[in-house]
Amino acid sequence: MSNGLLRLSSCSAVLLALASCGMPSKHDDKVAVAGKPAAAEEFHGTTEPFAAESIYFVVTDRFVNGDTSNDHRDQGGAHRTFDVPIAGPDGDTDNIGYLGGDFKGVIDNADYIKALGFSAVWITPITDNPDEAFTGGDPIHWKSGLADRGKTGYHGYWSSNFYALDEHLPSPGLDFAGFTQRMHGKGLKVVLDIVANHGSPAWTMPVKQEKFGQIFDGDGKLVADQQNLPPEKLDPQHNPLHAFYKNKPILAQLSNVDDANPAVLDYFVGAYEHWIDKGADAFRIDAVGLTPVDYWKRFGDRIRAQHPGFFMFGENFEYDAAKVAAYTRRDGGNISVLDFPLRKQIAELFEQTHGDYATLLPALHLEDDLYRNPYELVTFYDNHDMARMNASDNGFIDAHNWLFTARGIPVVYYGSETGFMRGRQEHAGNRNYFGQARVDAAPHSPIHKNLQRIANLRQKSIALQKGLQLNVQLQGDTAIFFRVYEDAGQQQTALVLLNKGDAEQTLTVRDYLERGAWRDAFSSEPAAVGDSLTTQVPAHGVRVFFFDGPLTRADTKARLRQLMAHSRD
Repeated sequence: MSNGLLRLSSCSAVLLALASCGMPSKHDDKVAVAGKPAAAEEFHGTTEPFAAESIYFVVTDRFVNGDTSNDHRDQGGAHRTFDVPIAGPDGDTDNIGYLGGDFKGVIDNADYIKALGFSAVWITPITDNPDEAFTGGDPIHWKSGLADRGKTGYHGYWSSNFYALDEHLPSPGLDFAGFTQRMHGKGLKVVLDIVANHGSPAWTMPVKQEKFGQIFDGDGKLVADQQNLPPEKLDPQHNPLHAFYKNKPILAQLSNVDDANPAVLDYFVGAYEHWIDKGADAFRIDAVGLTPVDYWKRFGDRIRAQHPGFFMFGENFEYDAAKVAAYTRRDGGNISVLDFPLRKQIAELFEQTHGDYATLLPALHLEDDLYRNPYELVTFYDNHDMARMNASDNGFIDAHNWLFTARGIPVVYYGSETGFMRGRQEHAGNRNYFGQARVDAAPHSPIHKNLQRIANLRQKSIALQKGLQLNVQLQGDTAIFFRVYEDAGQQQTALVLLNKGDAEQTLTVRDYLERGAWRDAFSSEPAAVGDSLTTQVPAHGVRVFFFDGPLTRADTKARLRQLMAHSRD
């Protein structure tokens, strides 16, 4: 048996068609009553179509410069926008200017992303940002936080016109509609990062700068202007250009739009329906935690009234699960969210060498009904707003083996397939330019090789995408769990065995194990399983076995029914 020895008790490995050596198991559930087939039960974590996806996240400007003609290297005059480095220790640098990444850079590497095992790409906001570096706020230095003086809108989150495409992204014949069409042709969905509760930096400028603190509509008409005033000096009641804004700050010097103003909601719904019509497949919503849940409920309801089932997930940078979960419930925001509470546990586990898998259990929330549906949460270990995971190559490999087999929709941040800038925070290299040379060299990394293996397996397995997670054991260096999907005539169970230790582990599974014909998920080698399964899992390795039929074992089905009682669709 490749990748480890498999031992099968009670049945010969060659008797692949026999589920129980000819004898009924005491664990088998009844399948018929009075001569009639029993109604098929449904077991799944979710039926959400987007749960089938796995997401590669790029800060578009920092991925690959595919077209230097849109760099606008002379933009900004005295407050230039291209290539604004920050010096760090020992020759390290960060950069707060544009560096040239664009739609063409993503398209040129769509095959790379697809081959790596991803089915969707999350890109940072595409809408128009100011054409100068910001002159207000606090000065930026190495590792500084919430400081913006001298920074540009390369990241996309400082929009002044949410209907207009920023000039740094398109190329001739490649606007956003062309970009999404080309991505779809490569088999990749586009997750568009959106902002709907704030604008650009709006005050503290020594001299007022064009577009900062301003919002324009689809016709280019100015509809809001903070006029370089602090929020408490605004007069929304009497000045129409202040009516979009609140009298209190939201974050740093960003303009704070008034979520209670119907015109604000109309503006953002209109803007983002515009981009859906041009091919966006899903939204990642920035900073939802800074605005009440009812605003997102109204926003989501309006979007889905025109685009039923449209998938959205929000960012609430918060490690208290109760505060994050409110945005997911139907009486709250009714969107999915990035799973920050689980992220904290994942990073802590895989950044160290002797962590315990058991620490992940409380953050899964499989049976407490805290989230509307935990299987639809978007799972990750780092991103552009925090320090990248500071793990060894093996730590990244172990993290990916978990992320692509456990519940949730996995996201990997650009460059993590090689450990790029590991441990680095914003203004200290986190968002540094990746570039074509690094993309071309990435397949030589052991992280890339192992990520490609497990991500592509998830792409082919409905159980790993949407199945209930039935935990057998998460302890020390090893984790054993099932993912079970039985719905609409499609049946698959995955048995996952993980080992993050430095030595090979021999693991035996008995609990909830279905007798019958299983197969190795990677090699497709068949295996007949009896009362137990014993296999060797390599150091920093993963074994997965598939069972492609309905489960009959009584205690397994009873446990699955308990888990289904907590699955919300």
